[in-house]
Amino acid sequence: MIRMILKEVKEYRNASLATPLFMILEVMMEMIVPFLMASIIDNGVEVGDIGHIYRVGGLMIAAAAVGLLAGMAGGRFGARASAGLAKNLREAMFDHIQTFSFSNIDKFSTAGLVTRLTTDVTNIQNAYQMILRMFTRAPASLICAMAMAFFINARLALVYLAAVLILGTILVFIMLHATKYFQQAFPKYDDLNASVQENVSAIRVVKAYVREGQETSKFYKASENIYRIFVKAECNLVYNAPLMMMTVYTCILLISWLGAKMIVGSAMTTGELMSMLTYCMNILHSLMMMSMVFVMVSMSSASAKRIAEVLREKSDLENPAEPVTEVADGSIEFSDVEFSYKTDSAEPVLKDINLKIHSGETIGIIGGTGSAKTSLVNLISRLYDVTAGEIKVGGINVKDYDMEVLRDQVAVVLQKNVLFSGSILDNLRWGNPEATDEECMEACRLACADEFIRRFPDGYHTHIEQGGNNVSGGQKQRLCIARALLKKPKVLILDDSTSAVDTATDAKIRRTFREEIPGTTKLIIAQRISSVRDSDRIIVMDEGRINGFGTHEELLAGNEIYREVYESQTGGGGDFDEKAGE
Repeated sequence: MIRMILKEVKEYRNASLATPLFMILEVMMEMIVPFLMASIIDNGVEVGDIGHIYRVGGLMIAAAAVGLLAGMAGGRFGARASAGLAKNLREAMFDHIQTFSFSNIDKFSTAGLVTRLTTDVTNIQNAYQMILRMFTRAPASLICAMAMAFFINARLALVYLAAVLILGTILVFIMLHATKYFQQAFPKYDDLNASVQENVSAIRVVKAYVREGQETSKFYKASENIYRIFVKAECNLVYNAPLMMMTVYTCILLISWLGAKMIVGSAMTTGELMSMLTYCMNILHSLMMMSMVFVMVSMSSASAKRIAEVLREKSDLENPAEPVTEVADGSIEFSDVEFSYKTDSAEPVLKDINLKIHSGETIGIIGGTGSAKTSLVNLISRLYDVTAGEIKVGGINVKDYDMEVLRDQVAVVLQKNVLFSGSILDNLRWGNPEATDEECMEACRLACADEFIRRFPDGYHTHIEQGGNNVSGGQKQRLCIARALLKKPKVLILDDSTSAVDTATDAKIRRTFREEIPGTTKLIIAQRISSVRDSDRIIVMDEGRINGFGTHEELLAGNEIYREVYESQTGGGGDFDEKAGE
């Protein structure tokens, strides 16, 4: 895990190495100052040697200046290295997430991934900076101060050694006890982010149903959980400061008392006593810094594990060694296909699927909720892999294609339509970044979107809010269809993508498809019979199986499920747009 995180230091390796070197230089300068101060007192002030005071005072100023510059350099390089590590970690995680299949993404919640990319990476950044600076500075300061103390007076230095051993043991015990709470805290951020994300993205629904109170309560509950865990952790850490101060003052009293007796007995000078007291503060301050580092490391260890989980996750979809880079045509063939979202599922989602679809055909897909219509079409563009059997597009197994090539030629308008912040043209060019304005307009004309776009004051330059919240559901669907058409695919899949448009517009879109893109294989999932009845053939799905496959007339005559749906939808006198598609 640590190796995986440190791997992302990359171009900031030099800054990472420079930081501790400058911190050690700063410590060395700090350790010299008390020693020089003792010399000023003993050999300058007490004997009245003003020249010695000037000379040693100049050395003190120089040492302080070097220490200051070294500290500033260490801070600068430390900030650069830690911020660089955070940047690289976020980029590595984001790039890795882009390789995930749908099944990989299903393992992590959206809120969980956001937390890992933000809060968890920030924890790693803070911990890395503290390790480079404080965890280098504190042990170095502790060792140097202890060495100088023993050099001045070994008997008094034993007081420091005893204090360090006792205090260090207590601090380690406190840290270990607090760590378990920090490990519980950060997963709770997922719940908090999920609450915020859900509320903000669905704010219109929240207000429409007057659910602000319930949503606020849910947020407070998630926030309260984090608060309670951190309070428990901090209640353990709160003993740090009192213990530290008690140890500091005890050491000062003992050193002062024992040192005064030694001065009276001529076993120690006044300057040496002052140096010992300064080193006392250095030693105990170093312990305090080390305890802070341990706190940050214990907090970040949970974050590091969560980040490593994402980076270790391997996509279960991979390109073959020598992928096919061209899709010959839009023919589709399912051979004994079975599919499960999880390998340990007792019952497959799709079973015994055998289909042959000719290039250029229009295929309707209909079936009840949960009949696996979407699962069926997701396999064609290899958003998931089959559990058994094989699927061919253009006569070649989809697993033999380069995935980008396959998905460029098998365009899918998903059930949940998503638009991104930017202009309408920006959104359309997700389908083809090189598309001209004229090509975008032509795609919109085919999707029956051109008419409403031109009514906007800014036309195709109209700004779309995140998620497409400033356009209606039907307008959003038509823009998504136009975006898919810009790919000029050999297979076009519409997953219930006209459910929010009126039936007359739906019929017009279908008629345009028949006339304008006859060579493209079109698979249309729909709930309305009117949306699929003029298809070349229609698939009837039921509980993950193909219950029927044929023309509208054939299914009406021989398929009970299709006939029941048809009669339930047309029993009131028929669809008013029944002739609109003719």
